[in-house]
Amino acid sequence: LYLDYSREDGEWIPNMYGGRENLEAISLLKEFNEQVHAEFPGALTIAEESTAWGGVSRPTYSGGLGFSLKWNMGWMNDTLRYMREDPIHRRFHHNELTFSMIYAFTENFTLPLSHDEVVHGKGSLLDQMPGDLWQKYANLRLLYSYMWAHPGKKLLFMGDEFAQWNEWNCDESIQWHLLQWESHQGMQNLIRDLNRIYRSEPALYQRDFVSEGFEWIDCQSADESVLAFLRKAKDPNDNLLVCCNFTPVPRMNHRVGVPRQTWYREIFNSDSEHYSGSNVGSFPGVSAEPIDWHGRPWSIEVKLPPLGLAVFKPEQ
Repeated sequence: LYLDYSREDGEWIPNMYGGRENLEAISLLKEFNEQVHAEFPGALTIAEESTAWGGVSRPTYSGGLGFSLKWNMGWMNDTLRYMREDPIHRRFHHNELTFSMIYAFTENFTLPLSHDEVVHGKGSLLDQMPGDLWQKYANLRLLYSYMWAHPGKKLLFMGDEFAQWNEWNCDESIQWHLLQWESHQGMQNLIRDLNRIYRSEPALYQRDFVSEGFEWIDCQSADESVLAFLRKAKDPNDNLLVCCNFTPVPRMNHRVGVPRQTWYREIFNSDSEHYSGSNVGSFPGVSAEPIDWHGRPWSIEVKLPPLGLAVFKPEQ
């Protein structure tokens, strides 16, 4: 997209307007996307673009490049940097979790945990997580659960779905043998259930690219390293409440403001024993009480799992 990419002054020639934009490359990408979408309806074209170029996933007829999706490199970098922090220090990096919502709807984003994050000495995602062995698995379950709950489509590289220990090596098979151990089976079960819930709950995909699909409940509890937000479907009865705890300290009486009085059923918990977790949670659910909290007239008191994420669905 840029004539001066990886070039010093004097090593590139400006375009006809005196700018650094590569007009021929832009024209090529637009025509490519137009042809693909015309000839193969439903096909996806996905761009990995690390600058702030506008309109990468906007249709060409409105001035964009015409890609279906764009990698959200900002989310990936900020979230992994946050997750690599020891939980005791995460309170000082809370903005790395919340900042992505400033720009989450400026493109049709996909959230990438690609091969780039598990090569060249970085280690596997599991190995990058801080803490003892239990905390490493819990942190990774939390990372995946937060990724599935966050607006944007999902990209997860092979081997990550069962918590491979080695970083990726193109000359070797991924470590399928690890599935003989319970912790790796639990991670695979987690990904399977996240995909099942993703398909069955419209709030997680219907309004991924518009701000109406997301609402903060609590984004300011930095000292506790806790987040709470709503994922909102076209039908309000399908909305979901997501609560995250990024510390190993269980929050046994944590109060969260909710939009209405009803029963909130816990439909997912990353700390479930089914995923080799410690099984701390609010199953089967909790009832809203008339207690003002987070600027809302109703609230629920939940048990937030250590290094865990729970999803609640309000009953109709």
